[in-house]
Amino acid sequence: MQSKANNSHESQPQDAAVAPPALKPVAEEPADQQARTSAGAATLGNVLEAAEELWPQSLAEDWDAVGLVAGRTGAPVSKVVLAVDPTLDVIEDAIARGADLLITHHPLLLRGVTQVAGTNFKGEAIHRLIETGTALLTAHTNADSAVGGVNDALADAFGLKDCVPLVESKDGLPEEGLGRVGFLDKPIKLEDFAERVYTVLPAVAGGIRVAGDRTGLVRKVALCSGAGDSLFDAVRSHQADVYVTADLRHHPASEAREAAGSGFPYLIDVSHFASEWVWLSSAAKALGNVLRDLGHEVEIEVSQVNSDPWDFILTP
Repeated sequence: MQSKANNSHESQPQDAAVAPPALKPVAEEPADQQARTSAGAATLGNVLEAAEELWPQSLAEDWDAVGLVAGRTGAPVSKVVLAVDPTLDVIEDAIARGADLLITHHPLLLRGVTQVAGTNFKGEAIHRLIETGTALLTAHTNADSAVGGVNDALADAFGLKDCVPLVESKDGLPEEGLGRVGFLDKPIKLEDFAERVYTVLPAVAGGIRVAGDRTGLVRKVALCSGAGDSLFDAVRSHQADVYVTADLRHHPASEAREAAGSGFPYLIDVSHFASEWVWLSSAAKALGNVLRDLGHEVEIEVSQVNSDPWDFILTP
């Protein structure tokens, strides 16, 4: 396991009593005990079939690039590794683990390229994957919107009930779409909910940032894994007490707080990586279950590489 956090294990945040865990899946089973099937060997095509059942590509946003990036569908797959980012460190870790397939949340090739020479990190990534026979599959906004996907995993981690999409998918079922809105069991103070968020997410250098009355009560929670500052209109339409998302930029956050006055929604800004990490263990378990139903034997693990880009933070 690799971690770049310095805000959790050696020191406490100013207002949090409990440090967050190191990188580990949010699940009942540890990563090295993820679901394994007990029947026949699988091909990459079999795993793609299972992935499509869980995270249909039809749910992906129009701008997104999801699906198979590298690999032959007839190649055998006995081991799968899941990760957030297809960084070189993640790819080398998957190769070292003996993975036949790496499934990442974020795309390696989101925008068009004219070459994949090994003179840059994306070209090197492609070369390493192909040279070692390691396939790469991306499940991005389709996994965000899917039932049991990234946003559902985040809602479960926060203890939310009666969840609905923040924005319904235009081509999906009513329960599919970006973000989630749900309820805590009972109202709690903003500072206590922020501590819960801090505690259940993996340790990263940046911690979390909070805007709002620390003693204000919150119960209705809106969230969006990854960058969600384009969804403030939906947050307001759901009349959420607090909005949890990542990568909040100055102007959207400032304007949201100005529009709210001293009221709702309060804001909690978290790490992009951390907000999506929590999905990996549930994704591994779900993929293992579907493959088992299809009669295939596959070992599934979660990468322990921390791909959050920040190494340390200075605070007053």
